[in-house]
Amino acid sequence: MKNRIINLVISALAVPIIILIIFSCHSKPAADRSITQTPRSSQNSSLTFVAVGDNLFHDSLIRSALMADGTYDFIPIYTEVKSIVQGADLAFINQETIMGGTRFGYTGYPAFNTPQSLAPALADTGFEIINLANNHAMDKGRDALYATLDYLDTFEQFVVIGARKEGESARIVTRNNMTLGFLAYTFSLNGIPLPRENPNLVSMIDRNKMTQEMNALRPLCDFLIVSIHWGGEYLLEPDRDQVSLANFIAQHNVDLIVGHHPHVLQRVDTIARPDGKTTLCYYSLGNFASHQRQRERIIGGMMVVTFTKTRSGELAISDYGMIPVITHYDRSFRNTKVIPLYSYTEELLANHGLRTQDPGLNMNFFYGVLNRINAKVIMHNPFTR
Repeated sequence: MKNRIINLVISALAVPIIILIIFSCHSKPAADRSITQTPRSSQNSSLTFVAVGDNLFHDSLIRSALMADGTYDFIPIYTEVKSIVQGADLAFINQETIMGGTRFGYTGYPAFNTPQSLAPALADTGFEIINLANNHAMDKGRDALYATLDYLDTFEQFVVIGARKEGESARIVTRNNMTLGFLAYTFSLNGIPLPRENPNLVSMIDRNKMTQEMNALRPLCDFLIVSIHWGGEYLLEPDRDQVSLANFIAQHNVDLIVGHHPHVLQRVDTIARPDGKTTLCYYSLGNFASHQRQRERIIGGMMVVTFTKTRSGELAISDYGMIPVITHYDRSFRNTKVIPLYSYTEELLANHGLRTQDPGLNMNFFYGVLNRINAKVIMHNPFTR
């Protein structure tokens, strides 16, 4: 499943493009890192892409992973979705909280810092594209974000988007005879300024700069994907700014918009592009792992998209949908798991921690949410036969 990953650094202020090539052979020995699969251009190709929303670690969620020996084990949170993530050819997560290490203290809301042992759990689950362009990226300042970037860089399989220690960066991933370009932006850093010596540390929403970067990356990839942290928290429908920005992005012939930040599910749209194709826009994937305690905030979605490339070079998104997931935690706010709705039971719901304050919460509510999503709802693991 894992071929090579190309890290492409694009300067929006200069014409030259510097390409840094990093080979990722996640399941192969280090000696094989320079070996790449020979493209088979005579055949049609497909690539399945999974993306999830806000991985948001509150104090209680951190405490729930604390082991007797003082370490943290986050792996059990993701066991129920691991086969989905690993079944896809490529998987994305919006990592909402930094992992700066013990120096900055482990904290939840409002200034987050999650134990670094979360990163191996994400790697074990199968995530590769790690987005850091969100409003909590600077919660503990420049040094904590630098420490997060340095630590994530030790994982060969990770491609970090939206934040970097130097330069202007986009990323290109090559897989299954296709190239996917990634850009990422956030609307806010919660009032914390970027450092004067590194004003490009986190990619901010700026239409002029976005135009430069999208136009530079578009001819270099088969499919262009923009991750965007936007919108009003807890709004069930995209606001005017989201709709306006989505249309702006579509005007640059972007194939897919991965939206997050509202912490609730919002609808999926297709938007006409100048080249005659459409931009597929998931306005908000909702929460993934979190301990938010309102009914709309415990149901999120796993985007499932299939990219195809014919032997003649024609490109398309041939299929898309969403797997609804429930963030489950018990009444002591422990035993947190992200569970697909198709596996979630009445018995689990009866023991959900939210039932103590919302006794009327029932399965019908979850199914009702799906009626406003405007996308195919997938109620099985699409990667198992």
